[in-house]
Amino acid sequence: MSLSTPWLMLVSSLPGQTQTARMRVWRALKAAGAGALRDGVYVLPQTDGARKLFDEQAAEVIAAEGSAQVIAFASRDEAQQQVLVALFDRSGEYRALFGQLDALQGRLATLDEVEARRELAMLRRDIAALMAIDFFPGPSRQQVEHALADAEHALNARYSPDEPHGLRGTVPRCDPAHYRGRLWATREHLWIDRVASAWLIRRFIDKKAKFVWLGTVKNCPKDAVGFDFDGATFTHRGARVTFEVLLASFGLADDRGLARLGALVHYLDVGGVSVPEAAGFAAIMAGARATQPDDDTLLKTIAPVLDSLYAAYAHDPDPAPRRARK
Repeated sequence: MSLSTPWLMLVSSLPGQTQTARMRVWRALKAAGAGALRDGVYVLPQTDGARKLFDEQAAEVIAAEGSAQVIAFASRDEAQQQVLVALFDRSGEYRALFGQLDALQGRLATLDEVEARRELAMLRRDIAALMAIDFFPGPSRQQVEHALADAEHALNARYSPDEPHGLRGTVPRCDPAHYRGRLWATREHLWIDRVASAWLIRRFIDKKAKFVWLGTVKNCPKDAVGFDFDGATFTHRGARVTFEVLLASFGLADDRGLARLGALVHYLDVGGVSVPEAAGFAAIMAGARATQPDDDTLLKTIAPVLDSLYAAYAHDPDPAPRRARK
């Protein structure tokens, strides 16, 4: 950030007996990553979000019979700029997360899949939360991003060794009339992309779809439409996961709810932009896969969860959806 870039400062004072309000304000500021110059004095790089946060906390302080001011300012010189930037050094937190990722990889052989995926989902959530308040990214962030990708690769290599590779090229549009009442095939032991794709197929593409779960893709019936494996009709293409490929192929990418579901599936399958619901859905999916006797029952169990997420995403005006790539 350049020397001329403005900052925001919240200067507040609360009566000594208002401990509840003091703790509420402190927690909100800490969660937002505000830097503390001293007790009651906090700074953030000036953004619309920072202005809103400080205005809200100032109002909270005043409502508790305290005093508060929000002040915009710029660093007077490079030395002051360095002092302010140092308040937002996240390298120690990144080191701790890197150590946890490294430890998880070292313990994979001792963990069952449900536990391993739950731990990785929690770490993914913690990393996303830290990145959201990392206003001056540096090498530590890149190191953790690479470590997270390595951990995801190691976990998938252990529990889903036959994940498909992305094809190159654009996604062709398909005529839905040619995909009605079909037999669809994918790998058994469904995980995020496969179960979401099967739900999407039956809900939006082929309401009479029947599924076959393959122990090996070599046994895929000749008349089946394959998805989410190498050589399948619908599988990863470029940066898109299979769910997103299906959206683009059947003209569903403009559906707000489906686009946001696509963002969720993408993040859980290959990483990228974090989604708030990701850790919760991954935990539900891991638990369901551990307790359901077969993939037909698993799909039946997860379908209502995806129905609910779709309904919530379709009607929630915020945030704007990340539209599936066409």
